Amino acid sequence: INRQAVLIQACLLCLLRGSVALPLNCADESSSPVPCTSISQDKLLDRVTQHAEFIYRITEEVCNQYEELYIPYPLRGLKNQGGGTCTSMSFPNLGSKTEIQQISDMRLLHYMLILAQSWVEPLTYLQSSLKNNDHAPDTLVSQLKWVSDKLTRLEQGVVLLISMEEGGAAPPPAALQQALSEPQLGVPDSIFHEYNSLMCLKKDAHKMETLLKLLKCRQTDRLSCTL
Repeated sequence: INRQAVLIQACLLCLLRGSVALPLNCADESSSPVPCTSISQDKLLDRVTQHAEFIYRITEEVCNQYEELYIPYPLRGLKNQGGGTCTSMSFPNLGSKTEIQQISDMRLLHYMLILAQSWVEPLTYLQSSLKNNDHAPDTLVSQLKWVSDKLTRLEQGVVLLISMEEGGAAPPPAALQQALSEPQLGVPDSIFHEYNSLMCLKKDAHKMETLLKLLKCRQTDRLSCTL
């Protein structure tokens, strides 16, 4: 690995460790406010997977809290109450569990990258909407902000994993690029729109966690990995 790649890895490790949002292209370790060290591809995958696990766990807590506050019990868990569909529904289908296990690591990484990027705007809208809700508790808003920050770091981790996998950041498949260019979830204008967005976020967070665990399993015992 050349010096530039090592520095990128070092800065990303700072991102995954701390709360300071550092750039991926930092010049050297001395310019960073927290100590940086190099990280292996296996260790990076492990940390990114941990991020995905935390994101799903907190997202589940946010959904449960939102349900208790705003959603009548008979309506909880129902799909698409807001009248929309999840953004990821427009993405190319990865297929059945058996078919997914045949997909290359690189394609799965590109899929997760697009999935993470697709939530940048919707999460901003959700945070803004909840902040404007006088009855929304501060814990709900802060948890959603935490998810947004962690998702950004997960995205950066996936970008680096792609770069390490091929020796350069290859562009994602055209089909996924087109899916990302489709209209995203709009600004939530009702309780059910917010709820639908949160349920979609929970679903996609679980999907990223599952796929990253599959990739992690492939590093040790590829033949025994299952979804």
